[in-house]
This record gives sequence, C-alpha cells and structure tokens, in this order.
Amino acid sequence: QAQLVESGGGLVQAGGSLRLSCAASGRTSSLYTMAWFRQAPGKEREFVAAASWRGAGTYYADSVKGRFTISRDNAKNTAYLQMNSLKPEDTAVYYCAAGRAIAPTRRAQDYAYWGQGTQVTVRT
Repeated sequence: QAQLVESGGGLVQAGGSLRLSCAASGRTSSLYTMAWFRQAPGKEREFVAAASWRGAGTYYADSVKGRFTISRDNAKNTAYLQMNSLKPEDTAVYYCAAGRAIAPTRRAQDYAYWGQGTQVTVRT
C-alpha cells in the first residue's frame, strides 16, 4: 500500500501562483505514474496533469497547459504541481493520485492511490 498526502492549497487572487505538494509513503517502489485531478463544486472530477514517476513524460489538460507544471523529486518521494496565472475557474479541490501505469494517463481508473485533497480557491 502507498499513502499520499497533499499540501499547499489556499486562497489566491486571480493571476497569482500556488504550488501543491504530494508526499508519497509506504510502497512507493511500485508506483510508476502520478497525476493531479481536481473537482469543483457540482462538477465531476477532471484530469489536470500526469507524469511518469521516474521518466520524463508529462501530460496536461488543455485548460492548464502553459500555466501548470507537474514535477517530482524522487529522492523525497514527492510530486508537485506548480500553478501560475491562476483563474477563478481553477477553483476546486485538487487530488494527487498515483498508480502502476507505465505511461502517464488521464484516466482516473488507472490510479490506485489517492490523497485526501487540498482546496484551491482563486478569487477575482
């Protein structure tokens, strides 16, 4: 089993930046990919970004491409989501997910482990 804990959410003005962190513990050696998803009130959970835990591949939703950057520090078993130029429509609970897929994927069902979520609120 692996455990994921997110941090770094908060309240920010439009145009501002936040960096989310996702610390993995437990059986992290079995994890090959990680991702960020988000869920806004009244909406379904949606894919944001994904990356290979040990490789160079990354994958972004069109809505965040060019503004968000996913990265990881393997030595710390921690993944990050740098969010710049934030917009009110980015307001959501952000979830970190990790799984055993070989390549980054946008499908939630490919990720077996999920964090508890961290709230991001962007105000105008």
